[in-house]
This record gives sequence, structure tokens and C-alpha cells, in this order.
Amino acid sequence: MLNKEGIAKRIAQELKDGWYVNLGIGIPTLIANYVPDGLNVVFQSENGILGMGPFPFEGEEDADLINAGKQTITAMPGAAIFDSATSFAMIRGQHIQLTVLGAMEVADNGDIANWKIPGKMVKGMGGAMDLVASADNIIVAMMHTNRAGKSKLLSKCTLPLTGVNCVKKIVTNLAVLDVTPDGFKLIERAPGVSVEEIQNATAGRLIVEGDIPEMVV
Repeated sequence: MLNKEGIAKRIAQELKDGWYVNLGIGIPTLIANYVPDGLNVVFQSENGILGMGPFPFEGEEDADLINAGKQTITAMPGAAIFDSATSFAMIRGQHIQLTVLGAMEVADNGDIANWKIPGKMVKGMGGAMDLVASADNIIVAMMHTNRAGKSKLLSKCTLPLTGVNCVKKIVTNLAVLDVTPDGFKLIERAPGVSVEEIQNATAGRLIVEGDIPEMVV
């Protein structure tokens, strides 16, 4: 199965030349480290930067240059820094071609829960709700199961929803899945992972058609 870096590498294969891409906190931030050679992609962070680069090397961090998750980042040549109002105008105006988010749960109809666990203190919604309400192309990067081994890909989310019917694709440590009207459609399996293992780890509706190829990362 994949680690977090492997998930990021696989999602990087979904990038298209010329796209503006929003990277959510967590696993999605790693994608900036794995952009395929020759691809011109501009990463946006909701706290107000366009042209976010990969993480800095140790000792080269700039504490004033951070992403929405307060991690130190780099800026590509020509990057722009602006206020949150401009950043969210860009998001709400649908000027972003791809949004990549982490999630705690995803339902087989595309619902996503990624902002709150009842009883636990949170700082707030952040930009997650704006992103899922405005984006047409949402990929979720997540672990297939929780620490207890229970599926995070469900028939119905149990946690408070961030958005409904919005997720298009999911990349986990076990598989790549498209979200269809009939449920999760298995597209690829992680190296060394069997279809049966994915079926056992998926609580929501899972469509398996034909021979499922092993993903290349």
C-alpha cells in the first residue's frame, strides 16, 4: 500500500498543463513536491498565495511564507501574495481548475466530511466549505481506513458534512476510485494490494469491473 508521499505522487499524475490548483492541508500539500517535469501548474493556497512551490529544504525556511496549514513553503518565480478576500474571490469565482482536499469521511454519493469531529475543539471551518461549494473538480487524498481499521469510505457520512455530492475522485493508500451515481468505482489498486483487500476496506457501494490495474507511482 502507499504512504502519504505515494498518494501525493499519484494525484500529481492528475495535473494538467496550465491549471490553477488549490491544495488543502495535510497530504495535498505534498503534491507540490511531485509535479511532473515539463508541466506548468500554479498552486494556490487559500491564505493568499498564487505560485506556491515545494516545501523548503531544512535551514532554508522563511517563517513569513506559509500555507493555509501554517507550514513553511517556497514561492515560485512570479508568485503573487494577496489578502484572503482576493483569495476567496478566486475560489468562489471558479478560477481554480482542481481542488485537492483531505477528508475524514467520504460517502459513495460524493459527500465529504473533513472539518469537524463532534466533541473535539476546532479552530473553525476555514476555507473548506467555500472550496467544495465552488469547485467542479475535487480530488480527495486520504487513508482508506481509520486507525481502528474501520472504513472511511462509507455509504453515508457520520461526521458533520463539509459538502454534498461534490467529490469526483479519491486516492487512498489502497486505491484510486471515481465517484459515480452508482457508488465508488475502482480504477486502480495500490502496488501489492488485492481487489479483495479494497472490498473489505470499503463500507460504501463499490463497483469492480474487469481486471483492475496496479497504479504506477
